[in-house]
Amino acid sequence: MDSRHPVPGVPLSVLAARTGAELVASEKNAGAIVIDRVATLDGADSGAIAFLSNPKYRSRLASTRASAVIVSVADAEATPLPKLVTKDPYAAYARIAAMFNPPPAVVPGVHPTAAIASSASVAASALIGPHVAIGERAAIGERAQIHAGCVIGDDCNIGEDCVLHPRVVMYARSVIGPRSIVHSGVVIGADGFGMAEHEGRWLKIPQLGRVVIGADVEIGANTTIDRGALGDTVIEDDVKLDNLIQIGHNCRIGAHTAIAGCAGIAGSTRIGRNCKIGGAAMINGHIEIADGTIVSAASGIAESITDPGVYTGAFPSLPHRDWKHMVSVMRQLRALVQRVRALERRHEGEG
Repeated sequence: MDSRHPVPGVPLSVLAARTGAELVASEKNAGAIVIDRVATLDGADSGAIAFLSNPKYRSRLASTRASAVIVSVADAEATPLPKLVTKDPYAAYARIAAMFNPPPAVVPGVHPTAAIASSASVAASALIGPHVAIGERAAIGERAQIHAGCVIGDDCNIGEDCVLHPRVVMYARSVIGPRSIVHSGVVIGADGFGMAEHEGRWLKIPQLGRVVIGADVEIGANTTIDRGALGDTVIEDDVKLDNLIQIGHNCRIGAHTAIAGCAGIAGSTRIGRNCKIGGAAMINGHIEIADGTIVSAASGIAESITDPGVYTGAFPSLPHRDWKHMVSVMRQLRALVQRVRALERRHEGEG
């Protein structure tokens, strides 16, 4: 369980210095205002600092009771409150929130109910929680936290300062790099969906690769990452995966890419660096997506994307009656195209 202990209040001038923001206030002593927590514009009161990063909430600046706010240069004139002005209010908020809510202190040690293979290597500074199972030749790095009910298979490697929340399962030979966070219910290294059809039946193809996860990766609850069929499934450094994502075998996700919840990525797909994949996006297998690509939520990507940009494959929602009419029209498009082509050929012949 996460039992964070908030830190004492911090002067506004110190927050400005630590975030690189400009402190703007009409009062000379505004820098001495003590801030002890972060809050929303609506929920803030004395002692709290709130932030504005989305312009549609700008009107709420007028009614907030926060002691100070974090705003962009464009919104600096919208409030008389003491403020931290920065080009990226959301990032400044993230840094301040982390300051006020440091991770809980970890007491290293192995719970007596843990089952650890004799050939496994567990750093003395690591925490091994109740009912954890660690397989043969597995290696657990310095200050790693393996919480209750996790199962770490044979020959797995978990880097320093990693956190595995309760009930994570790592199949044999999976690798997680330093400082990565894996949330509850994640399964790393299960067999990929490899089947060969033969005479009306399915033959299972052995999945012989691994899952290799880089440093500073975060994986949301109940996400699954399949092991490679021959080569490895690779999640590069600083990738952020939301909850309930499926990543098929032999995929490669480039560094600094973020993927929102319920996305599905079929096998042998390569997604580039610094991409953003929206929730419930479905991405076909054996394709490549260029660095810096943005895929909108609920989009279907069936072919490779070679030019970065924003790609949207979902049709906007409509009232059901209008949608039925639209579908009926679309069903006639092929016949309409054929008629147009016939008319064009007739016109060319007459010409």
